Amino acid sequence: MQTLQELGEAVAMRRRSLGLKQGDVAAQVGIAQATLSRFELGKLPEFGSRKLLAVLAVLGMELQFGEGAASGSLD
Repeated sequence: MQTLQELGEAVAMRRRSLGLKQGDVAAQVGIAQATLSRFELGKLPEFGSRKLLAVLAVLGMELQFGEGAASGSLD
């Protein structure tokens, strides 16, 4: 993944595959449903690491790090 929008799309796909609603995930994380929606749609300029890690934990996802191309970066 190269952008925050791609990360949001991956989160949305995982959430849907688990049959979870945005409001349920947001409540577990302690954020507003609208915030999660905007993150999934790539409409937030930033999404804090604590929020991201909490969302990923609820969805059973994790971050993995590796070397990437010099031209790509998260927005």
